[in-house]
Amino acid sequence: MKAGTLRQILLITDGCSNHGEEPSAMAELAREQGITINVIGVMENDVIDEKGLKEIEKIAGSGGGVSQVVYSQQLSQTVQMVTQKAMTQTIQGVINRELQQILGDSKTMEDLPPDKRGEVMEVVDELGETSKLEVLILVDTSASMKHKLPTVKDSLLDLSLSMNARMGDSRFSVFVFPGKRNDVEKLLDWTPNLEALTATFPKLSTGGLTPTGPAIREALTHFNKKRSLRGLLSHDDEQYFEESM
Repeated sequence: MKAGTLRQILLITDGCSNHGEEPSAMAELAREQGITINVIGVMENDVIDEKGLKEIEKIAGSGGGVSQVVYSQQLSQTVQMVTQKAMTQTIQGVINRELQQILGDSKTMEDLPPDKRGEVMEVVDELGETSKLEVLILVDTSASMKHKLPTVKDSLLDLSLSMNARMGDSRFSVFVFPGKRNDVEKLLDWTPNLEALTATFPKLSTGGLTPTGPAIREALTHFNKKRSLRGLLSHDDEQYFEESM
């Protein structure tokens, strides 16, 4: 098997979207294009409500990803855990589809004998270590996130360090919503490290609406711009990897 590129959107928010397209519909669109959406809900003193929790779960479910709700002081380890878990989940999905083609529709990793399952999991772990990884990070900068942004920044720097310790290339891009002039604003284009955020994050202004759906849509556009430059015009549902495994 040859490692390809794992593509993820990591949404960090603390509440409900209230402007623009339905976020879960945009997440479904991302999934169709082979991009996993993971959502981290940042809690502070139990402020996050039931509606917010349901939206976080729904976006991740529609986007084929992982969701987690945490207190802000736990954010750093959670960002890394969610990214890693989503990588493993995506690779397992690809391998399960291959197994079904080889062994028949009903077969997945869970159906294999324990020794064979162990061998497959070794392949999953190896691909997680060697695959190229692209993570577009979407950060909610609505008013309630103001005091959480320093923690978000530190968490992303930790993520950059941990992911760059992998054998495969890791690249990141960062968008915030709402932006100064538009629903979404690009802070950082594709880069292997997130150190440039150190200067940018303190300047962020918080407030306004929470356009989560438009932010996801803009993230997809950013992925697709990069792909079209490479002449990668296909967005088949099966193409979780840009290269065949």
